[in-house]
Amino acid sequence: MPAEWEPQVAIWLSWPHKYASWPRQFRPISYIFAQIVSQISRFQEVRINAAAKLQPRAKRFCTAAGADMARVTFYDHPTNDAWCRDHGPIFVKNDKTGEVAITDWVYNAWGDKYLPYDLDNQIPPSIARELKLRCFEKNMVLEGGSIDVNGQGLLLTSEQCLLNKNRNPQLKREQIEQNLKNYLGIKQVFWVGGGIIGDDTDGHIDDTTRFFKTDGFVACVEPNRRDPNHKILSENLERLRSFRTPAGKKFSIVELPMPKPISFQGQQVPASYANFFTINGAVLVPQFRKPKRDAEAREIVGSCFPGREVIGVDCYYLILGLGTLHCISQQQPA
Repeated sequence: MPAEWEPQVAIWLSWPHKYASWPRQFRPISYIFAQIVSQISRFQEVRINAAAKLQPRAKRFCTAAGADMARVTFYDHPTNDAWCRDHGPIFVKNDKTGEVAITDWVYNAWGDKYLPYDLDNQIPPSIARELKLRCFEKNMVLEGGSIDVNGQGLLLTSEQCLLNKNRNPQLKREQIEQNLKNYLGIKQVFWVGGGIIGDDTDGHIDDTTRFFKTDGFVACVEPNRRDPNHKILSENLERLRSFRTPAGKKFSIVELPMPKPISFQGQQVPASYANFFTINGAVLVPQFRKPKRDAEAREIVGSCFPGREVIGVDCYYLILGLGTLHCISQQQPA
């Protein structure tokens, strides 16, 4: 599995249509998606899963947002929801031949939390058929947002998610690690503990810690000691400091402060600047209408990816669905 910062041919999205994912706040979501499509299309192709009946309206939104429609392709792939990072294909690449293939894992909507999810589970094989790519099917629950890789055989994940009994109760840690090694070309798995407050995915890594280079992590920290995220993220940081590269060296660690807490209908939502994603020539960083902290996050994430344009994306409404930029996207390597 290549690192996200390696060359890409496209970003995959699944067009939003499920009102229940953004209760009473769905109206701005299509506009926000279209703005994201517009930004990505400046740099590379955007490929969008959407039932045929949704496509005319979606195309109007994208056109109005200024997207380069020559770089935007819609596929008649019906979905249940919009979280393509988790239900979309996890792409792998053969370093010797250059062949790109798809791995198709089981998707169960984060432990059967949101029914139905049968259409989402069909997205990887549908894309494989459409693109005529080989597809390796594995009968193990795995979401793209629960893992992060450095492209050189190292993988980050969390115990709260991958060892959760609502995912693969029949598998032990060693068996899960072996499946990741067999299907994603992984040599070593690094485990942090848990995820942030409000995360309904049970601790997805893309809200807490990411690789930004082969031997470097960007790690969320919560400066406020009274915030419950402070202890969770401090413990994760200690683990990251204890990890060693295959050469036995410490990893570089860049600390990324959390945004100030955001609540909706009495529930704290999992707003995190670690939910950025990289594309060819740019990095898109979620913004939460906290001007000082937002600017700091853009500067820190931008420093991790020198030479790339840093694009802040207003995710104030998007996060009310409990995910932002990385959660809705899945990269296809070149």
